[in-house]
Amino acid sequence: MESAWQRVESLHHWILENGDKRTDPWLLIYSPVPVICIFLCYLGIIWIGPKLMKHKEPMNIKAVLIVYNFASVGLSIYMFHEFLVTSWLANYSYLCQPVDYSPSPLGMRMASVCWWFFFSKVIELSDTVFFILRKKNSQLTFLHVYHHGTMIFNWWAGVKFVAGGQSFFIGLLNTFVHIVMYSYYGLAALGPHMQKYLWWKRYLTSLQLVQFVLMTIHTGYNLFTECDFPDSMNAVVFAYCVSLIILFSNFYYQSYITRKSKKS
Repeated sequence: MESAWQRVESLHHWILENGDKRTDPWLLIYSPVPVICIFLCYLGIIWIGPKLMKHKEPMNIKAVLIVYNFASVGLSIYMFHEFLVTSWLANYSYLCQPVDYSPSPLGMRMASVCWWFFFSKVIELSDTVFFILRKKNSQLTFLHVYHHGTMIFNWWAGVKFVAGGQSFFIGLLNTFVHIVMYSYYGLAALGPHMQKYLWWKRYLTSLQLVQFVLMTIHTGYNLFTECDFPDSMNAVVFAYCVSLIILFSNFYYQSYITRKSKKS
């Protein structure tokens, strides 16, 4: 009878052998171990960071935030363009799109932007670090940590096994939302004088909710139709999107409905 460690080794071997051979040589993709290590470091920072900052003044990282947020806007614009143009040139279907595992130029172009989208999720873990350095610990909510911590695994698996296909739709929607979101954060980082122009934060949360609803509908449709895309991946994405709808709806309610009721 296999021990627990032997089962882990067997699973790891299966992952190494059954990934997309086109993306295996790319940074952080071949094995899940590096991503697991990144995740554990992330949790460690969340645990020890606030303790280290407890008796220190919040750090002034205004310049870093401005550069980081507007660089994130630029990267999101690039990825949105690549998802949109590549899917259009390859005549992708918005209802059912199998993965093109060929080394064709368009197949590799889509796989490449999927990798950049995954790597952007690694970069976005910096959001949490910046909260800690600025002693904005109230921002370290379950929603924030859950969303950031799980996205790196979701998209690592996406690039490892299904780099392309209908997963492009998620990348397309999310990069558009992130163009808007990091534009907001970048403007906010410029200083308090920008607040009068940032009245639309509530609508940013609404936009995030809309994207998750669209992703859920899109993935749910493919769960119940004949589409040459792994049902296991669709099921995971569907469940994940439902969890985000619940969490973001609660955030919206607590931030805008409950708070407004208290004020009135």
